[in-house]
Amino acid sequence: MDEINPNLSDKARQDFNLVMMALDGDQKAYAELLGRYRDAIYFMLLKMVNNKTDAEDLTIEAFGKAFKSIGQYTPAFAFSTWLFKIATNNCIDYLRRKSKSGQKLEDSTVDEDGYDTPLPSDTLDPEERMIHDQKVSLMHTVVAKLKPRYRQLVEMRYFEERSYEEIAEEMKLPIGTVKAQLFRARELLFNILKQKDGHV
Repeated sequence: MDEINPNLSDKARQDFNLVMMALDGDQKAYAELLGRYRDAIYFMLLKMVNNKTDAEDLTIEAFGKAFKSIGQYTPAFAFSTWLFKIATNNCIDYLRRKSKSGQKLEDSTVDEDGYDTPLPSDTLDPEERMIHDQKVSLMHTVVAKLKPRYRQLVEMRYFEERSYEEIAEEMKLPIGTVKAQLFRARELLFNILKQKDGHV
């Protein structure tokens, strides 16, 4: 990992320490990073999509992508900058898919400080793949703590990447019910991740 930027704020340095702990497998560090930025990411995304359910979905996706690629974070800039750019670009990608414009995202973006911030690559080397697989395993462990109905909804939505319409059809439920129960399931997941000591 690159050398830490001496101009980083105290909070950014604390974030960097949490990232290093997370890379060592400390689940409490992941939970703390989630707790630090969940609300800020959610409200930023809510302004972009103007839909609470979509904003919740995109918040989970943003943290998922960031944690999956956390080994690619470089302390040349703040972790929060990196995280917000992942969230922003993922949201832009979502909006573009939604509008069926077919446009592709740029490979990098410039943050508010003028730094060119590379987006995480989708290709992982063997070590990153192992870390990613551990994260997937962790998420399955967390999801397994949910009640069967919630667990099935989360698995269909986030692991199988099914649409609300597909889930509603398979489970023979109104789309509104599917969205409401997924919202509750997400809240339960966040609570599990933020348990005391961060253990799952």
